[in-house]
Amino acid sequence: MKLIRFGQVGETGTGVIIDDVKYDTSAFGEDYNEKFFETDGLARLEKFVRDNKDTLPKVNDNERLDSPVARPSKILCIGLNYADHAKETGAAVPPEPVIFMKSSTSLCGPNDNVIIPRNSVKTDWEVELAIVIGKKASYVEEAEAMDYVAGYVLHNDVSEREFQLERAGTWDKGKGCDTFAPLGPFLATKDEIADPDNLRLWLKVNGQTMQDGTTANFIFKLPYVISYVSQFMTLLPGDVISTGTPAGVGMGFSPSVYLKPGDVIELGIDGLGTSSQTCVAWSK
Repeated sequence: MKLIRFGQVGETGTGVIIDDVKYDTSAFGEDYNEKFFETDGLARLEKFVRDNKDTLPKVNDNERLDSPVARPSKILCIGLNYADHAKETGAAVPPEPVIFMKSSTSLCGPNDNVIIPRNSVKTDWEVELAIVIGKKASYVEEAEAMDYVAGYVLHNDVSEREFQLERAGTWDKGKGCDTFAPLGPFLATKDEIADPDNLRLWLKVNGQTMQDGTTANFIFKLPYVISYVSQFMTLLPGDVISTGTPAGVGMGFSPSVYLKPGDVIELGIDGLGTSSQTCVAWSK
């Protein structure tokens, strides 16, 4: 299945995409949140759709799409998970995964505006494959790790490089600004993606291709990432793990190139659709 959430902020409905048509599943009565995933919601939703497909109302294509996952308890990210990206940033290939977090308030819809933070001069882009966790995971064995995956989603790990790398402390302060986690357009359940380790991912800024890579170049593969993260914290249903970005980020150019108001970012991953964000200046 392909799951969507739609509508204006605070008035979000739920839906699915079938044969490229969006259908409203709000009558199912549940949001796509931690409780939904924890209580076998995907199987229950599939039955609901099967039983009611002929009467489900269609969703207008002009409707705003929200994040396909309701606010998760955690948005975790793996840094430097592509060797070419590590090289372009001047970083060594890490001996084990680098983990950082994005705030839940950074989450937004796939086509929402990206707000360049106040005092920012180095806002950057990162196309990434994200995993959505389907059940509680703690100290998971690598061989069993994929059993904990509900599905996959397209993610733009927007980053403010000065906040991230030039200010004291952790990376998190440059990663968790408002609108810095556009997610979607949809969540594809695990069965929709035959080989998540062989997906093309790309990103353009103002029509110019900046990133064009493949998940075949992961340093740390998905089962290892899930198992590794679960050694340090319990993953809850609906949690998001974003798995890193290939080369082509703004800070990697010489001279570096950063986002400014009016810039348009477009990105996509095989089987996970595309998204587009327009950059706007912060305002009160």
